[in-house]
Amino acid sequence: MKVLLIVVAWCLLLAVAWPLALLVLLLAPLVLLAALAFHIVAAILGAALALVKGVLFLPARLLGQR
Repeated sequence: MKVLLIVVAWCLLLAVAWPLALLVLLLAPLVLLAALAFHIVAAILGAALALVKGVLFLPARLLGQR
């Protein structure tokens, strides 16, 4: 359903302002590549914070605390 709404919105934009619609069509892959870079950075930061949390809670886990 989401894809259908995007296609309909793009068709409306094409009918109203075709140069802008073509620009959106050409820039969409670049936006997706930029978003992919942010997802990779977020995954790395999440893993690093999980490692720090594991190291900080290791003494409590070794002593049997839950």
